[in-house]
Amino acid sequence: MKISKWPGVTALTAALTIGGATSATALGPTADQRLDGVIVVAGNTCTWTNAHTSADPPSALSVDRTTINTPGGNLACNGGITATLNNNPAFTFDDAAGVAKADVIDITGRQSFISCRFKATNIAWNRDGTTRKYVNQAFTATKVSGSFLCPGSVTTAAGDASMLFH
Repeated sequence: MKISKWPGVTALTAALTIGGATSATALGPTADQRLDGVIVVAGNTCTWTNAHTSADPPSALSVDRTTINTPGGNLACNGGITATLNNNPAFTFDDAAGVAKADVIDITGRQSFISCRFKATNIAWNRDGTTRKYVNQAFTATKVSGSFLCPGSVTTAAGDASMLFH
């Protein structure tokens, strides 16, 4: 295992709930209270589709982790990484400013026999034009528990994660 891949798991920490998508929905009422996500980290891609949310943006909402994590969801990563979201992140939106904020994202990443748990708080997201796609601002996730091989924290660059509400 290359330790350099673990920064990807940490970036995944924040992005798992909030990954990007390939299409976007115009502003205004959304239809089905769902969230698609994708993140590319250290050459590995993690994706999920149709996670359930408690409301539609711009209303405050939470994301149901059981609809992201398998077996109830379809979170999948290539490159030998697996991940599990440990909380139901809450999002708030400021449509006038074109931003969103996630309160806490708590995730465990595994590669081979090594497990690392990370948390990121107050993650800011910029809306992509007039869509319901949001792209992350830079953030740092800190290690909560796991192997001594896990880094203490990892910073995720702006634009490394995105989310699409639909």
